[in-house]
Parts: sequence; structure tokens; C-alpha cells
Amino acid sequence: MRNENEWHPYSSRPPSRPQRGPRSYRSLAGPCIARTRGIATAGALAFTVAACSTLGQNPAQAAAPTFPTTAIDGPYPVVKVVDGDTITVRRDRATVTVRLLGIDTPEVKDPRKPVQCFGTEASAEARRLLTGQRVYLESDASQDQIDRYGRSLRYVWTADHRLINLHLIEQGFAHEYSYGAPYKYLAAFRDAQGVAREQGRGLWSPNTCRGE
Repeated sequence: MRNENEWHPYSSRPPSRPQRGPRSYRSLAGPCIARTRGIATAGALAFTVAACSTLGQNPAQAAAPTFPTTAIDGPYPVVKVVDGDTITVRRDRATVTVRLLGIDTPEVKDPRKPVQCFGTEASAEARRLLTGQRVYLESDASQDQIDRYGRSLRYVWTADHRLINLHLIEQGFAHEYSYGAPYKYLAAFRDAQGVAREQGRGLWSPNTCRGE
């Protein structure tokens, strides 16, 4: 979760333009369909629509992430699920707060604003997956290791090798969120968000948040 009026919540770098939610995934078909406006003949329109129909197909999708063999430690018991993108774990007799890299879930804890659309559901899904579990934490050399709030920035894997960050995007509980340097799983996360958006899952559904 993050405050839109502040710079990046898990970086000490100078602020820049973050990529989140609808802004981080752009439909290829939309601009193409828009260009059909003003076409005078039915034949030309049919030709253009046929050409557009191939644009949404991406045969070079990113490979699905697999359980890493380096830059990972654990397993650590989950102490608490704070919200959809933040947990605490017990590591070396200390409680460590972990912010999940590459995602942003709707706000539920900020006292300055109301609970955001689908925030409660995202938190519930994280609790369902992680309460009472032991997790592995993967670092990313391209990103800061600790944010300005003292949270460890990690990808979170379960014992059955499920990447929780990716799962939350796939099922529409989180937006992909990137800032500054591209992170390890950027392509896979954006692919997953594109599918979730197209299929109207979770916060992308017209019956919930419409991706906002």
C-alpha cells in the first residue's frame, strides 16, 4: 500500500514517475480500434479491425518465475499479515517487516484516507495464503534492500514454491507496481496483470473497482 501524495514508499531514491495499475499496462488493441474512426467504407473498416485483432496477441510472453536457488533465505514463520502487500516474519529471533516487491494493493491501514476499493479482499487473500505459514524471502539486487520505513523489500515464496507477489496480481488483488530500475520479475508481473485485466478478475471487474 502507498500514499499517492508521497514519493515511492520503499525507496531512498529521488522521486520519479511510478508505474502502477492501469498505467503500467496498456492495451494494444485500444489505440488501433481508435484509428478506425473516420474510415469511410465498410471494406476499409473490416480490414482495419482484422489487423487490429492480432495486436493483443503476444507470443513472446515472459517465462513464469520459478523458485530461485540464489538470493533467497528462509523459511521464516509468518507472524502477522499487515495487509495485502506487507507482512511480518520471525527471523533470527527478531520480527522483521517485509514489503512485497513489484506490487501495490489497495490501502486499508492509512488513517488519513478511507479503505480503498478491494483493499479488504486483498488483505483477506494474503491472510488466507500466509497465516501460519513459513515463507522464503528473495531479494533483488536491482532494488533497494530496505525502504525508508525500515521494511525489507522481498519477493515472498511459500513452501510449495508459490510466488505470493505474482499470485496477488494474477487474481486481481494487486496492481503491478514498478519504480526506478526494472525489477527481476517485471515482465512476468505485467503479463499477469494484463491477463487479470482482460478477464476482469478482482479489482479489474466492472462490478468492483474497474482497475482503479
